[in-house]
Amino acid sequence: MNVSRLLLALFRRMSGLPYAWLRRLGNLAGVVLYYCVPRRRNIARINLRLCFPQMSDRERDALILAHCKFFARSFLDRFVLWYQPIERIREMVQIEDAHYFEAHAGKEPMILLAPHFLGMDAGGSRLSIDHTMFTMFANQKNKVFNEEMRKGRARFSGAIVLSRQDGLRGAIRKLREGVPFYFLPDMDLGARDSVFVPFFGVKAATVTSVGRLAQMTRAKVVPCVTLMTDTGYRTRFYPAWDGYPGDDLEAATRQMNAFIEARVLEAPAQYLWTHKRFKTRPPGERDYYGRLRDVDPMTTTDLGGAETVIAADTAADTEQAGQQRAAGAAGETSAGERMDTQPVSGQAVQASTGEGAVRPAVGMPADGAGEQTGPGGAVPRGGRA
Repeated sequence: MNVSRLLLALFRRMSGLPYAWLRRLGNLAGVVLYYCVPRRRNIARINLRLCFPQMSDRERDALILAHCKFFARSFLDRFVLWYQPIERIREMVQIEDAHYFEAHAGKEPMILLAPHFLGMDAGGSRLSIDHTMFTMFANQKNKVFNEEMRKGRARFSGAIVLSRQDGLRGAIRKLREGVPFYFLPDMDLGARDSVFVPFFGVKAATVTSVGRLAQMTRAKVVPCVTLMTDTGYRTRFYPAWDGYPGDDLEAATRQMNAFIEARVLEAPAQYLWTHKRFKTRPPGERDYYGRLRDVDPMTTTDLGGAETVIAADTAADTEQAGQQRAAGAAGETSAGERMDTQPVSGQAVQASTGEGAVRPAVGMPADGAGEQTGPGGAVPRGGRA
């Protein structure tokens, strides 16, 4: 039995633990991830300096530590979704405002816009228990994890998994058949089929797939965001976007990014900051990430954007830690024109939109434990829709 199969067997056994235990183990693993994978930490630091220039370095590092804890928790929870009884998953993932989904399900094509928050896997699995829907999957280098992930995503009868390598033809066909598409398009996939639109005031290569698919299939776009809570997850639907995408795909893509920005401000530690969101630059612009080399993840998934990096080569990180810290510093300095290290009182986040406006302040987790919950365990709402 190879190492991958041994790890899968271990994670499967662990998935049967009480959720409170898994949460504590995830928080502990997140601390290890924060200190032992400096390359990803540096990528997150650069992203946060670009998106939140008025946040202090201390606040950014606190947010990254909280993010790593959420990340590790979501990784362990994935095996609950793959192996544990349906009743446990129903209890773990609560659904809010389902009427926005039900208003269109089975009546017309529908794209579920699911941004890259760390709860996205839980949301997709929970919805596929009760509804037929499809998503896209990118084949992975690790064949053992690739097959297990494919089976995990297709576990429930309502789940249909298409290969990203086959392109969007299958997605168009399924949408026209009336099957909802659980779609994560908010990642840097290169310049092809992308436009440069602002994300927190920084030009970001963003695929126009949502708008193009909506045009071709007359699909309604219904946003769907899954956030982590003290007791599991909460999947929330939002009203369909009227008249989307219109005649201007670039404006439609800006609208999508603006919506995601507002959701990020509600739970900043839960967005995927360890992805090189600004890697592709307009002609003539420098690389924000400097000499930080790409990491071959052990496992990733893709839904028209990749999902999350599950783990990196920790041994290589430890061996090259000194070099990578220096490289990270060089990468951060290269983004200096947009970096403001002035402290922000009250641990508040204020992000420039690039148009002179200032977004609402968002409180950071006070206890450093990575929990992002409001009174009674509810995920705080706010920002703009």
